[in-house]
Amino acid sequence: MSNNFQFLKKVDSNLFDIISDAEKLYKDEYFEQCMAQTRRFGEQICKNMMEQNNRPTGSFDEMLATLKDKSHGYAQEKEFIDDLYFLKKNGNQAVHSGKVKQDAITALECLKRSFETAISYCVYNQGASSDILKLNYDVELLITDKKSKKTLKEKYEEAKNSQKILKQEYKQEKQKENQLINNKKISFIKNLSFFWKMIISLSVISFSSVILLIILGYIANMH
Repeated sequence: MSNNFQFLKKVDSNLFDIISDAEKLYKDEYFEQCMAQTRRFGEQICKNMMEQNNRPTGSFDEMLATLKDKSHGYAQEKEFIDDLYFLKKNGNQAVHSGKVKQDAITALECLKRSFETAISYCVYNQGASSDILKLNYDVELLITDKKSKKTLKEKYEEAKNSQKILKQEYKQEKQKENQLINNKKISFIKNLSFFWKMIISLSVISFSSVILLIILGYIANMH
Protein backbone atom coordinates (compact mmCIF):
# COMPACT_ATOMS: atom_id res chain seq x y z
CA MET A 1 0.00 0.00 0.00
CA SER A 2 1.46 3.37 -1.06
CA ASN A 3 1.51 6.32 1.31
CA ASN A 4 2.97 9.80 1.55
CA PHE A 5 5.64 8.87 4.10
CA GLN A 6 7.79 6.41 2.14
CA PHE A 7 10.79 8.72 2.56
CA LEU A 8 10.54 8.18 6.33
CA LYS A 9 10.73 4.40 6.16
CA LYS A 10 14.52 4.22 5.75
CA VAL A 11 15.13 6.95 8.35
CA ASP A 12 12.92 5.61 11.15
CA SER A 13 10.75 2.54 10.57
CA ASN A 14 8.92 3.00 13.91
CA LEU A 15 7.80 6.51 13.03
CA PHE A 16 6.85 5.27 9.57
CA ASP A 17 4.61 2.58 11.08
CA ILE A 18 2.91 5.06 13.42
CA ILE A 19 2.04 7.58 10.74
CA SER A 20 1.10 4.87 8.21
CA ASP A 21 -1.53 3.69 10.69
CA ALA A 22 -2.79 7.29 10.89
CA GLU A 23 -3.29 7.39 7.12
CA LYS A 24 -5.12 4.03 7.22
CA LEU A 25 -7.42 5.35 9.96
CA TYR A 26 -8.19 8.39 7.83
CA LYS A 27 -9.04 6.28 4.78
CA ASP A 28 -11.38 4.18 6.93
CA GLU A 29 -13.02 7.44 8.15
CA TYR A 30 -11.83 7.10 11.74
CA PHE A 31 -10.93 10.76 11.84
CA GLU A 32 -10.68 11.25 15.61
CA GLN A 33 -8.47 8.17 15.90
CA CYS A 34 -6.36 9.50 13.04
CA MET A 35 -5.78 12.77 14.91
CA ALA A 36 -4.87 10.88 18.07
CA GLN A 37 -2.36 8.82 16.07
CA THR A 38 -0.76 11.92 14.57
CA ARG A 39 -0.39 13.27 18.11
CA ARG A 40 1.41 10.06 19.03
CA PHE A 41 3.60 10.55 15.98
CA GLY A 42 4.55 14.09 17.03
CA GLU A 43 5.26 13.03 20.59
CA GLN A 44 7.52 10.21 19.39
CA ILE A 45 9.50 12.63 17.23
CA CYS A 46 10.00 14.85 20.29
CA LYS A 47 11.11 11.86 22.34
CA ASN A 48 13.60 10.83 19.66
CA MET A 49 15.07 14.33 19.60
CA MET A 50 15.34 14.49 23.39
CA GLU A 51 17.13 11.13 23.54
CA GLN A 52 19.39 12.11 20.65
CA ASN A 53 20.53 15.18 22.62
CA ASN A 54 20.69 13.39 25.99
CA ARG A 55 17.83 15.40 27.44
CA PRO A 56 15.02 14.13 29.71
CA THR A 57 11.93 13.10 27.79
CA GLY A 58 9.03 13.92 30.15
CA SER A 59 5.55 14.80 28.91
CA PHE A 60 4.77 16.06 25.41
CA ASP A 61 4.29 19.58 26.82
CA GLU A 62 7.63 19.47 28.62
CA MET A 63 9.48 18.25 25.55
CA LEU A 64 7.90 20.94 23.37
CA ALA A 65 8.85 23.59 25.93
CA THR A 66 12.44 22.33 25.85
CA LEU A 67 12.54 22.42 22.05
CA LYS A 68 11.18 25.95 22.09
CA ASP A 69 13.75 27.10 24.69
CA LYS A 70 16.64 25.52 22.80
CA SER A 71 15.63 26.78 19.36
CA HIS A 72 17.80 29.31 17.52
CA GLY A 73 14.92 31.34 16.09
CA TYR A 74 15.15 29.95 12.55
CA ALA A 75 11.95 29.96 10.49
CA GLN A 76 12.03 26.19 9.94
CA GLU A 77 12.42 25.62 13.70
CA LYS A 78 9.42 27.81 14.47
CA GLU A 79 7.31 26.06 11.82
CA PHE A 80 8.43 22.65 13.11
CA ILE A 81 7.46 23.48 16.71
CA ASP A 82 4.17 25.11 15.65
CA ASP A 83 3.24 21.95 13.73
CA LEU A 84 3.99 19.80 16.79
CA TYR A 85 1.83 22.02 18.98
CA PHE A 86 -0.97 21.71 16.41
CA LEU A 87 -0.73 17.90 16.50
CA LYS A 88 -0.74 17.87 20.29
CA LYS A 89 -3.70 20.23 20.61
CA ASN A 90 -5.95 18.49 18.07
CA GLY A 91 -4.89 15.02 19.18
CA ASN A 92 -5.84 15.87 22.76
CA GLN A 93 -9.20 17.27 21.67
CA ALA A 94 -9.93 14.15 19.63
CA VAL A 95 -9.09 11.85 22.56
CA HIS A 96 -11.03 13.80 25.20
CA SER A 97 -14.03 14.81 23.08
CA GLY A 98 -17.35 13.53 24.40
CA LYS A 99 -18.82 13.22 20.89
CA VAL A 100 -17.54 11.88 17.59
CA LYS A 101 -17.35 14.91 15.27
CA GLN A 102 -16.18 13.17 12.10
CA ASP A 103 -13.87 16.13 11.49
CA ALA A 104 -12.25 15.05 8.22
CA ILE A 105 -10.84 18.51 7.47
CA THR A 106 -8.90 18.82 10.73
CA ALA A 107 -7.73 15.20 10.49
CA LEU A 108 -6.38 15.87 6.99
CA GLU A 109 -4.62 18.99 8.26
CA CYS A 110 -3.03 16.86 11.00
CA LEU A 111 -1.69 14.48 8.37
CA LYS A 112 -0.30 17.37 6.34
CA ARG A 113 1.36 18.86 9.44
CA SER A 114 2.78 15.44 10.28
CA PHE A 115 4.18 15.28 6.75
CA GLU A 116 5.94 18.64 7.11
CA THR A 117 7.19 17.66 10.57
CA ALA A 118 8.56 14.38 9.22
CA ILE A 119 10.42 16.13 6.41
CA SER A 120 12.02 18.63 8.80
CA TYR A 121 12.94 15.85 11.22
CA CYS A 122 14.56 13.77 8.48
CA VAL A 123 16.52 16.61 6.87
CA TYR A 124 17.52 18.78 9.83
CA ASN A 125 17.88 16.13 12.53
CA GLN A 126 18.72 12.91 10.73
CA GLY A 127 20.80 14.18 7.84
CA ALA A 128 18.47 12.94 5.08
CA SER A 129 18.76 14.32 1.55
CA SER A 130 17.41 17.86 1.13
CA ASP A 131 15.64 16.62 -2.03
CA ILE A 132 12.69 15.55 0.11
CA LEU A 133 12.06 19.23 0.93
CA LYS A 134 10.51 19.42 -2.56
CA LEU A 135 7.86 16.84 -1.71
CA ASN A 136 4.21 17.85 -1.25
CA TYR A 137 1.47 15.97 0.54
CA ASP A 138 -0.62 14.10 -2.06
CA VAL A 139 -4.27 13.80 -1.01
CA GLU A 140 -5.06 11.68 -4.08
CA LEU A 141 -2.44 9.17 -3.01
CA LEU A 142 -3.94 9.11 0.49
CA ILE A 143 -7.45 8.35 -0.78
CA THR A 144 -6.81 6.14 -3.82
CA ASP A 145 -3.31 4.71 -3.21
CA LYS A 146 -2.42 6.16 -6.62
CA LYS A 147 0.04 9.01 -6.95
CA SER A 148 -1.32 12.09 -8.66
CA LYS A 149 0.07 12.54 -12.18
CA LYS A 150 -0.35 16.29 -11.95
CA THR A 151 2.28 18.51 -10.39
CA LEU A 152 1.39 21.04 -7.72
CA LYS A 153 1.77 23.80 -10.31
CA GLU A 154 -0.65 22.04 -12.68
CA LYS A 155 -3.18 21.61 -9.87
CA TYR A 156 -2.84 25.29 -9.02
CA GLU A 157 -3.34 26.35 -12.64
CA GLU A 158 -6.36 24.04 -12.90
CA ALA A 159 -7.92 25.52 -9.78
CA LYS A 160 -7.13 29.02 -11.02
CA ASN A 161 -8.80 28.32 -14.39
CA SER A 162 -11.84 26.88 -12.62
CA GLN A 163 -12.14 30.09 -10.65
CA LYS A 164 -11.91 32.10 -13.88
CA ILE A 165 -14.70 30.05 -15.46
CA LEU A 166 -16.90 30.49 -12.39
CA LYS A 167 -16.29 34.26 -12.44
CA GLN A 168 -17.12 34.44 -16.16
CA GLU A 169 -20.32 32.45 -15.65
CA TYR A 170 -21.29 34.69 -12.75
CA LYS A 171 -20.60 37.80 -14.85
CA GLN A 172 -22.73 36.44 -17.72
CA GLU A 173 -25.59 35.65 -15.33
CA LYS A 174 -25.41 39.17 -13.89
CA GLN A 175 -25.45 40.63 -17.42
CA LYS A 176 -28.54 38.56 -18.29
CA GLU A 177 -30.20 39.63 -15.06
CA ASN A 178 -29.41 43.32 -15.69
CA GLN A 179 -30.64 43.02 -19.28
CA LEU A 180 -33.89 41.50 -18.04
CA ILE A 181 -34.33 44.35 -15.56
CA ASN A 182 -33.61 46.92 -18.27
CA ASN A 183 -36.13 45.27 -20.62
CA LYS A 184 -38.76 45.44 -17.91
CA LYS A 185 -37.98 49.12 -17.33
CA ILE A 186 -38.26 49.88 -21.06
CA SER A 187 -41.55 47.96 -21.27
CA PHE A 188 -42.88 49.83 -18.25
CA ILE A 189 -41.91 53.20 -19.74
CA LYS A 190 -43.55 52.29 -23.06
CA ASN A 191 -46.74 51.21 -21.32
CA LEU A 192 -46.67 54.34 -19.18
CA SER A 193 -46.16 56.49 -22.27
CA PHE A 194 -49.16 54.87 -24.00
CA PHE A 195 -51.22 55.41 -20.86
CA TRP A 196 -50.46 59.12 -20.73
CA LYS A 197 -51.09 59.49 -24.46
CA MET A 198 -54.54 58.05 -23.96
CA ILE A 199 -55.21 60.37 -21.00
CA ILE A 200 -54.11 63.43 -22.99
CA SER A 201 -56.18 62.40 -26.03
CA LEU A 202 -59.30 61.86 -23.93
CA SER A 203 -58.72 65.17 -22.15
CA VAL A 204 -58.46 67.01 -25.47
CA ILE A 205 -61.62 65.34 -26.75
CA SER A 206 -63.48 66.18 -23.52
CA PHE A 207 -62.25 69.79 -23.58
CA SER A 208 -63.20 70.14 -27.26
CA SER A 209 -66.69 68.75 -26.54
CA VAL A 210 -67.20 71.25 -23.74
CA ILE A 211 -66.13 74.15 -25.96
CA LEU A 212 -68.45 72.93 -28.75
CA LEU A 213 -71.40 72.73 -26.35
CA ILE A 214 -70.72 76.25 -25.12
CA ILE A 215 -70.60 77.58 -28.68
CA LEU A 216 -73.80 75.76 -29.62
CA GLY A 217 -75.51 77.10 -26.51
CA TYR A 218 -74.40 80.61 -27.30
CA ILE A 219 -75.74 80.36 -30.90
CA ALA A 220 -79.05 78.98 -29.61
CA ASN A 221 -79.47 81.92 -27.23
CA MET A 222 -78.89 84.42 -30.06
CA HIS A 223 -81.92 83.05 -31.90
